[in-house]
Amino acid sequence: MNYLSSMEAAKAMGITVRRVQQMCKQGEISGAVKKGHSWLIPENAVWTDSGEKKKPMPIGISDFKTATTSYYYVDKTLLIRDFLDTKPMVSLFTRPRRFGKTLNMDMVRVFFEKTQEDTSIYFKDKQIWQCGSDYTRHQGKYPVIFLTFKDVKCLTWQETFQKIRKLISLEFIRHSELEESTALGIYEKEQYHRLASDNANEVDCQMGLQILSLLLHKHYGQECIIIIDEYDTPIQQGHHCNFYPEIVNFMRNFFSGGLKDNPHLAFGFLTGILRVAKESIFSGMNNLKTNSILDDSYSEYFGFTTEEVKEILHYYGKEDKYQEICSWYDGYRFGHTEIFNPWSVINYITDQCFPKAFWQSTGSNEIIGEIIATATPEITEGLHKLLCGEKITTYIDTSVIYPEIQNNPYTIYSFLLVAGYLKVAEVYPQNDGNFMCDVAIPNKEIACVYEKEILNRTNQNSVAISINQAIFSGNAKKLQSLLESFMLQSISSMDGANESFYHGMMLGLCAILGNRYQIRSNRESGLGRFDIQLNPLVKGIPGFLFEFKHTNDDHVDLDALADRALQQIDAKKYDTELRDAGVRPIIKIGIAFRGKTAVVKRK
Repeated sequence: MNYLSSMEAAKAMGITVRRVQQMCKQGEISGAVKKGHSWLIPENAVWTDSGEKKKPMPIGISDFKTATTSYYYVDKTLLIRDFLDTKPMVSLFTRPRRFGKTLNMDMVRVFFEKTQEDTSIYFKDKQIWQCGSDYTRHQGKYPVIFLTFKDVKCLTWQETFQKIRKLISLEFIRHSELEESTALGIYEKEQYHRLASDNANEVDCQMGLQILSLLLHKHYGQECIIIIDEYDTPIQQGHHCNFYPEIVNFMRNFFSGGLKDNPHLAFGFLTGILRVAKESIFSGMNNLKTNSILDDSYSEYFGFTTEEVKEILHYYGKEDKYQEICSWYDGYRFGHTEIFNPWSVINYITDQCFPKAFWQSTGSNEIIGEIIATATPEITEGLHKLLCGEKITTYIDTSVIYPEIQNNPYTIYSFLLVAGYLKVAEVYPQNDGNFMCDVAIPNKEIACVYEKEILNRTNQNSVAISINQAIFSGNAKKLQSLLESFMLQSISSMDGANESFYHGMMLGLCAILGNRYQIRSNRESGLGRFDIQLNPLVKGIPGFLFEFKHTNDDHVDLDALADRALQQIDAKKYDTELRDAGVRPIIKIGIAFRGKTAVVKRK
């Protein structure tokens, strides 16, 4: 029998060497043997595509022409139809990162932009071309200004302005037809050269959209389309790096000149994560139509729908992976449409359907860390409830802005929702245009982000694992010692002011057991409501009930208080639900807290 090395097998299968090694370790490649530090793979066990070669998934591809000609492309061109049906002057699409905003905006650019190339070839096999001449007559008829700020992630305002100025300069250069235009006068060409030369000052750049749209309108005799992709990326960076006022002021003037009362504008498109309305960036723009994740309009065009995911799995012969892909990457709801994270689905398919948290590495999760670091005890408990699979009912403000995360802790759920860290389970519209919503963590991938950030913020990953081992083994003495060690290193003397703080802390520590237990908090069972219940997901392992007590009084006996907690579990028959489910044995744990001290009793 002939054998291949890991590198040879990886090349034959079109995957990474590391993935081949993982498959060997997990027994997924029949007959693979380890010799020394290397794997040998039977040649006949290496699968190759003997039929028609499948197109690769478009990882990191945001160029529409490339995506449609060289990769598997999910057709989103009916977004153009829906836009032309209503023709709002300026459309803002707010969606989480990596949900296809840039690719969709490049699709819009290629469809509308007037160029020497016949770009209709990219649409004739797409759904938009079947909609008739009322739509196709707009193809290739407009001058287009296109800017994407997705990579403007600088540490200072000076660097940020230099990068934005360079992007504006490159867009002027892209329209080099203006340099020789007979429709422009000498002064207008001077304006063009100043902004194209990358020597413009801040005021010139603030007028960049206004000037370029004027020049294009005069040259083509047609109002232009302005597309600004990921407009709020530099704004978020300004929040993190302390130049928020400068970037907000720049953007306010920049957008006002190009999108407000601009006679040279046909239509405008913007994408971002947040609306940032309260900073008056869009002040006076009565022509702005916002399409958020709570709106039905355009709900199916950012991310993959259920049917699109099923078609992808069928194309690659992976239909049996549907349930797994749902548990990891489904769960979002835009309007009334169920949506999968497209970035993660694409990477999952490319990585031979090996599930992991792909999305968390695509950008900074600093906002979650910031929320955890400044959270009130009530918010901390809420986050831990989310980690345990529970829902929270909260007011959602779709125009939340970055500084409010620090100044108003109750806006954090609004931000986490629009940024993709929560899903909407139920919506209750309010008269002010905002919503009351039931929110929850959408899937396993996002749960991984929360767990990682919560444990990293306390820098107690190994301690948390040890605490869970003590819980699982029912070792009360070890659990008491570890809890006190954890609290000494990770909480302040002011944190332990009430029982809800300790309740939230314990929920977070129990969350790491989520792959073996259903973790429930403050639910009715028997004659009352238990604090925490761990209901095993598999037979043969114990169930757990926790009851917590807290005191600030130095004269109270913590041993007696922990005993009272245990007695309450029995007196209130909190074990009723577990017993009815056939769980045996049931370990009951009572914990009494005071400051950074704890006493643990078990039964």
